[in-house]
Amino acid sequence: MIINIIAAVLGFYSILILIRIIFSWFGNMVSGRFADFLIFVTDPYLNWWRRNLNLKIGVMDFSAIAAITALSVAQNVLYTISRFDKITLGNVLAIILVSVWSVLSFIIGFYVFVILLRLIAYLTNRDIYSPFWQLVDSVSKPVIYKFNRLFFGDKINYDHIGVIISIVLLIVIWIAGGIIIPLLANMFSGFPL
Repeated sequence: MIINIIAAVLGFYSILILIRIIFSWFGNMVSGRFADFLIFVTDPYLNWWRRNLNLKIGVMDFSAIAAITALSVAQNVLYTISRFDKITLGNVLAIILVSVWSVLSFIIGFYVFVILLRLIAYLTNRDIYSPFWQLVDSVSKPVIYKFNRLFFGDKINYDHIGVIISIVLLIVIWIAGGIIIPLLANMFSGFPL
């Protein structure tokens, strides 16, 4: 019972963090006692992740996702202990693996979407100097750069060929991870998750 209560508190705290993240998108437009409470309760935890991990890709900071993933792993471990009255190292590894893959899968899907937007801009000759397309560029360029270095070395290719290669590689990683990770998790845990 105590383990279930702790797991529920972790779930509630994750919800508070999500609300804090959404509030941060609106800058100073969201204020008041509840916003101040959220900042007081969640920022120390989120700031620890920002300080200790370098999870920034371009303008995107994924430290909050890592923070929520850590809470999710802890919550799932507690629920597993509560459900089976014990936990094995294999169960913990499976939970961590599935949780980390869930986050990576989301990030890969996000980048596939953003890089597809960039490809559409190239193919339709959009005004790539508008603020929207500059945002798309600032988010997508770091990933495109890393994948293009694999194929083109020092001659980085940002045109549609480089973008297509990045999309294809991301989709291959996404599909392969979606097949391999559940198999590994089942192998570690000994039961379907």
